[in-house]
Amino acid sequence: MADQANTPLGRMLLDEITPAVMVLRTPLVEDICAQNGVNLVELLSPFCVFNNIDVPVRTANDQPYRLHKFKLRLFYASDVRQPNVEVAKERLKKVITFAGENDVSDLYSDPPLPIESVLNTLVVVSSKDEEPINKFVDLLNTNQLPSLLNDGAMDPKILKHFLLVHDNLDGTPEKALKVLADMRSTFGLNACRLLCLNSSQDGLADHQENLWAPFKSDASPGQRLGCFLSMEDLDELTDIMQDLSSKLIIPHMEQKIRVLNQQVSATRKGFRNQIKNLWWRKGKDDTPENNNGPMYTFSSIESQIRVLGDYAFMLRDYELALSNYRLLSTDYKLDKAWKRYAGVQEMMGLTYFMLDQSRKDAEYSMENAFTTYLRMGSSGQRNATRCGLWWVEMLKSRDQYKEAASVYCRISGEDPLHSAVMLEQASYCYLLAKPPMLRKYGFHLILSGDLYKKCDQTKHAIRTYRGALSVFKQTMWNRIRDHLHFHIGKWYAFLGMSDVAIKHMLEVLDCSYQSKATQELFLRDFIHIVQKTGKTFEVFRLQLPIINISSLKIVFEDHRTFASPAAVNVRESLWRSLEEDMIPSLSTTRNNWLDSQPKLMQKNYKESNVCVAGEAIKVDIGFKNPLQVSVTISNVSLICQHSATADETEPDANSSSSENQNDEVLRKLVSSRELNLDTSSFTLSEVDISLGGGETIVAPLTVTPRVEGVLNIVGVMWKLSGSLVGFHSLEPNVTRKKIAKGSRKLKHSKSSNLKFLVIKSLPKLDGVIHHLPKTVYVGDIRRLSLELNNPSEIAVKRLKMKISHPRFLNVGNPEDINIVFPACLEKDSSAPSNVKVGTEKILDTVFLFPEDATIHGGTPFVWPLWLRAAAPGHISLYITLYYEMGDLSAVMRYRTLRMHYVLEVHSLIPKMTISLVDITLIEQYQKHISTKWNSMC
Repeated sequence: MADQANTPLGRMLLDEITPAVMVLRTPLVEDICAQNGVNLVELLSPFCVFNNIDVPVRTANDQPYRLHKFKLRLFYASDVRQPNVEVAKERLKKVITFAGENDVSDLYSDPPLPIESVLNTLVVVSSKDEEPINKFVDLLNTNQLPSLLNDGAMDPKILKHFLLVHDNLDGTPEKALKVLADMRSTFGLNACRLLCLNSSQDGLADHQENLWAPFKSDASPGQRLGCFLSMEDLDELTDIMQDLSSKLIIPHMEQKIRVLNQQVSATRKGFRNQIKNLWWRKGKDDTPENNNGPMYTFSSIESQIRVLGDYAFMLRDYELALSNYRLLSTDYKLDKAWKRYAGVQEMMGLTYFMLDQSRKDAEYSMENAFTTYLRMGSSGQRNATRCGLWWVEMLKSRDQYKEAASVYCRISGEDPLHSAVMLEQASYCYLLAKPPMLRKYGFHLILSGDLYKKCDQTKHAIRTYRGALSVFKQTMWNRIRDHLHFHIGKWYAFLGMSDVAIKHMLEVLDCSYQSKATQELFLRDFIHIVQKTGKTFEVFRLQLPIINISSLKIVFEDHRTFASPAAVNVRESLWRSLEEDMIPSLSTTRNNWLDSQPKLMQKNYKESNVCVAGEAIKVDIGFKNPLQVSVTISNVSLICQHSATADETEPDANSSSSENQNDEVLRKLVSSRELNLDTSSFTLSEVDISLGGGETIVAPLTVTPRVEGVLNIVGVMWKLSGSLVGFHSLEPNVTRKKIAKGSRKLKHSKSSNLKFLVIKSLPKLDGVIHHLPKTVYVGDIRRLSLELNNPSEIAVKRLKMKISHPRFLNVGNPEDINIVFPACLEKDSSAPSNVKVGTEKILDTVFLFPEDATIHGGTPFVWPLWLRAAAPGHISLYITLYYEMGDLSAVMRYRTLRMHYVLEVHSLIPKMTISLVDITLIEQYQKHISTKWNSMC
């Protein structure tokens, strides 16, 4: 059989259901105690707990046993009264308010109802009081005693003990000893004691253990208690209170049990006495309902039985206590004294528990007591709460946490603060159940938090909501999670903790699954909290709008330049096949053009993209609005880092992941406020975007490096509502793959490196073909002009050009620019031209411009082209120009200009009926045109 006294409930019962001692004292006694920072009850309370005593006791049947633990509860006479409900509520509210993060499960309102009598009166007088003997008599005056003693509810003839207190700071105790002698001659030898205090004259006594802190609720953390009490004083306090218990109170209780047991046995026990009792109470069935029943004085047999049961319970004679509670339960039930009946049932349940005999009987008694209290209405609610708390502890001691949670829910009641505490405790029971009931744990925490907030207990509301958040954080219950984050954020903002508030509010911004009204509420309150602070907040990975990393597109120009965005979107393999006859052949041991300059390029540069100072790097980023409401973001720009060498931005090789590495770089840039401040190194563009509900917009952003070095594009930043700056890393979490020898990585893939080697400014050609139509008919011939421009003063030379469809587009002669077109087609001149063009064709595909042709200084270079619509269809014209730098010291020796145009060629006369004569004329015209085309080409 388990020792129930060692269970949490058993220890609680031994602490709470203990003899009560009423304290009467004079003001001078309180003055002596006040020098130590405590009052009289607080001074004596630490010495009323006896965990290691050995007191022999006999049961009513003369069975010996020993008490090893005992406790006294001290009360001032003014506190011995019926409890004030409103005062108790205010006290509970105060305790909960200051509880903070501490456990509030031990906040029981009052000692249990069954303790209806005071066992002993401790009368205390100071040796400085005038005529101390008379003071003792005055304190025992009936006018000074509680009303419960004068009204007959309690026996006024209670045990008395007289204590004379002497302050050693006032001198030696000779006078006190004389008073003690007079006391003993007046009140009895064993009923009087002398207590000398404040033996530490300097008031510097330092006690390693603060004995009084648990009994003094208003003590400040740095307050020194008991500073005038020496070790001799503490020993004397211990001896006095232990003698009071072991030599006075316990023997008195033992004797009282014997006397009362004989009386009850003579009048109530036995078959004959039971029949008499039932006959006497038979006529009470017709009495009206009364919760309190008839008035029972201390001398009534019912009160005597109750005292007998309580005394037996406190002295651990649980069999005797249970037999008397059973006897009394029948009497109260017949008398319809429901409050007293419920109290006895409550004590029966606790006695069954301490006996550890019948769990079923214990739970039945607690259920009976609990439901009886509830039937009484509001007058029994507090008693039902106390009974429920005992019941809960009983279930918890047996690991019945699920059932304990149900009891907590039943005692929640109508008072919001009371209900909040009980629902919170119910949630913890669900958590401790086997298996844990996590969803019920979180759900009851949310209910508790709502009630805490109604009672203005904001800190407790936050605590419970955060506990629930741990349950729903990793689940699919998105709406519950949003509810928690939203209210936690609002409550933190109410407390003035803006940083934490915004952190939680950010979690609800990406709530596409919520209704439009809810999204508007979340966004409006979030912006209000941010703007109310008057500060600018920087948020990493802000989820509004959502950055679509997969849509990231980077366009830059190294030795390859583009005349239009259309040329950028063409496959790299197509351009490479077109340019392979133009670019000078390199050694087979070199993989790319960077390898041709080993002395100029460091090894780690080959892992980077290459761009030219003064030429923009274009970054297209997709911004998606997950909400149904419109969102406007401003000052959208890139976050870049520039350094003179690659080592300053080289990542740590031992880093755990490239994503975390890049995030750390971004955080450092943000914290150091280096964003966009180094205008001498690069220039950033800024755009403003307005996103409709669910809309996705690609923002065209650019960064233009201005000096040589290494440029690293770290992320993107934007402003939301003018006060919130969002940052997001652009480094994709992609593991770099080893590139096979001889192959070349695509420069425009979304997983390409965001690090760029910036070389010095180079000439760059801009090109356009004038008068090129989008739509033509078969056989149509047009004269076009290719215009090239180089804004740089450094010339470019050795121009070459290759066209993907020479059948449609051919290079003309320089003099063609001045001929009259199309009049030139009307003259059939077969004489050979005497003009020497100075052009040369290589492999019939690459056109070489004149050797002396150079372009620089912004002077346009124009060359004629001929367009012939040879066949119907959708024609994509790809033109690439090769040119070399005039500056031989340039790192990059050559560049290419890529041009792309789309031509739609229609049939000459589609779906039309024509005559034989018309067909003949058309054939003659096409033959004439072909002859002229061949003569020009």
